[in-house]
Amino acid sequence: MDLDALRREYESRPLDVADVDPDPIVQLRRWLDEWIAHTAHEPTAMVLATADAAGAPSARNVLLRRLDERGLVFFTSYESRKARDLAANPQATALFSWVPVLRQVHVSGTVERLDPAESDAYWATRPRGSQLAAWASRQSAVLGSRVELEARVAEVEARFAGADVPRPPHWGGFRLRPQTVELWQGRPNRMHDRLRYQPSLTEPGAWEIVRLNP
Repeated sequence: MDLDALRREYESRPLDVADVDPDPIVQLRRWLDEWIAHTAHEPTAMVLATADAAGAPSARNVLLRRLDERGLVFFTSYESRKARDLAANPQATALFSWVPVLRQVHVSGTVERLDPAESDAYWATRPRGSQLAAWASRQSAVLGSRVELEARVAEVEARFAGADVPRPPHWGGFRLRPQTVELWQGRPNRMHDRLRYQPSLTEPGAWEIVRLNP
């Protein structure tokens, strides 16, 4: 494949500080709503990057399940690789990559577990099949065969037959609390617009917006 032949120009409107909301969560929600209107396939997917205690990185797609003034919420097994990473090093970056509309959002900050009541509330909204799968899957552990996994699903299905499926103690939510938020918008000749929200040095609890080189 000739990768050079795939080159394209990034044609989009300018992005300046005056164009964005002073609050990064409000701005992220605005861009996310526009992306949701653009695509029907998992529009809330984001790449979550973590590192273990030795600094070895890993990344994977997760789904953003809640966005509010406290941060970005996602759910997973607390026994997964990402959860083990976060237990050792509670720093992470989430990347929203919206290539068709020439935008990215990069959110970095600290990560904390949700209160169990918040995880319980979300768990109650999940399809029963997804609830059973959370009990059956030992996420990130080596699996002997697909047959082994399907057997565990059948076992938990029989265990909870005729009853609500409780939330497993090893499954729940995390919240990424932003420390920086970067907006990227593609522009011609690789002269991209990049704006970064960062904590204000003069006003506690406030944000300042700076422009970065492309």
